[in-house]
Amino acid sequence: MNDTTPFLMTYSEAGAGTPILFVHGYPLSSKLWEPQLLHLQSDARVIAPDLRGHGQSAHPPGPFSMEQMADDCAALLKHLKIQEKVILCGLSMGGYVNFAFYRKFHDQIAGMILTATRAAADTDLARKNRETAIESVKNEGIDSVLDAMLSKLLSPQNYRSNEALSSQVNAIMRGAVTKDTIVSDQLALMNRTNSLPFLDQINVPVLIIHGSDDQIVPVQEAQMMHSSIPASQLVILPQAGHLPNLEQPDHFNSAVRKFINKIGKEI
Repeated sequence: MNDTTPFLMTYSEAGAGTPILFVHGYPLSSKLWEPQLLHLQSDARVIAPDLRGHGQSAHPPGPFSMEQMADDCAALLKHLKIQEKVILCGLSMGGYVNFAFYRKFHDQIAGMILTATRAAADTDLARKNRETAIESVKNEGIDSVLDAMLSKLLSPQNYRSNEALSSQVNAIMRGAVTKDTIVSDQLALMNRTNSLPFLDQINVPVLIIHGSDDQIVPVQEAQMMHSSIPASQLVILPQAGHLPNLEQPDHFNSAVRKFINKIGKEI
């Protein structure tokens, strides 16, 4: 079911049971999570919002911050009258939103799934690259940025051989963001909080899922988080890049399903 909140945040939801909030990354939308909405609704109440400025959600004036997006997610849960603890699943930028949500609303969290993300803040080189992307989108439009992103989001093998998947991801991106969204996201990404210092303080179960062939976030980042977060487990999916939930949906859903069942027994 598709719906909107009073603050014009579009979301989709399906199923019943333990709530699990799927938070997409940049430059994407809730459409990223269609395989999870379809196949996990028998295991949980699956909710996938469009973050501010993405998809069909409103675009308030930027720049954005991870904390604002976490506040939006908390407001959505309140709008849905969800009082029990939830599982947060964030991919890439969505993982940064997860960390911000945990810092602000940890009492509302039953567990976290960190997908294709990292805890560290941007390096100087990464910040410089984001500044370049901002100038590029301002001067040349969104095509210059999105064209460069497509080959990086998928594993090299999937990008070369799976034309349908490449077309799907391309369509999701182009329906997800505007020029202003890209600029706002890049500023939020470069100014995000370094989450490394608090990893060992996370006291809820954490599932870390990472593609073995991720070209954007090296798998070593996932291994580092796993070694630092006490109650964590790490699943590395083969032949998957930065979008393991689309590239290996069956394996991804299986790992999430097991985690949901584990959390359900502990709540």
